[in-house]
Amino acid sequence: MERISIVKILVVISLGVVTSFMLLQSGGDGEPSSASLGDLIKLPEPDRIGGVPLESALQKRRSHRAYSDEPLVIGEVSQILWAAYGVTDPRGFRTAPSAGALYPLEVYLVAGDVEDIPPGVYRYRPHDHELSMVREGDIRPRLYDVSLRQGFIRDAPALLVISAVYERTTGRYGERGERYVQMEAGHAGQNVLLAAASLDLGAVPVGAFDDGGVKRGLNMPQEEAPLYIIAVGKI
Repeated sequence: MERISIVKILVVISLGVVTSFMLLQSGGDGEPSSASLGDLIKLPEPDRIGGVPLESALQKRRSHRAYSDEPLVIGEVSQILWAAYGVTDPRGFRTAPSAGALYPLEVYLVAGDVEDIPPGVYRYRPHDHELSMVREGDIRPRLYDVSLRQGFIRDAPALLVISAVYERTTGRYGERGERYVQMEAGHAGQNVLLAAASLDLGAVPVGAFDDGGVKRGLNMPQEEAPLYIIAVGKI
């Protein structure tokens, strides 16, 4: 009898460990999704020819901090991610200029309410124009907490986070490379804002956040530094 009791205790402990692991994998934020870590989502091809004239997008661009309850669709997300840092040339050149074509930036999608994309954190893979899940669950409330509780971060259906691996550029250009990286982030950020305007979406860039909190929320590697959060939604 004593041996059976010990076996039962071990089974209960094992189940507890498995349950805790599953909760950690889900990120503990929101409901777990049907997607799994590392899953790839192929994005629709972006529109490289049509769209509104550049002058119209420049005229329409404003910082929007209030969004409707309507979700974004995967085609809109595809267009915005491509505008941010998509590949535009067989040699690998991107939509944003980069000193030495070193491309130190990484772009993440924080999906909260996007059709055909389960809630979670995704890294954009420009060369294949696809998303790779790095964290399950809706972490918008967590980013809201580490971004001075700005309500639109919690409410926007999607957030783009632009980070940088400075060493990719400073390894060639030294300390001056830090400036080049920050300039490049500005180029990518403006691309997002203009793409949003051309799609009749609202967007706003945010720089007020706790870097460490954002890094932990997105499971960023140690060498990455978050530079931008851009909220995007329908208006």
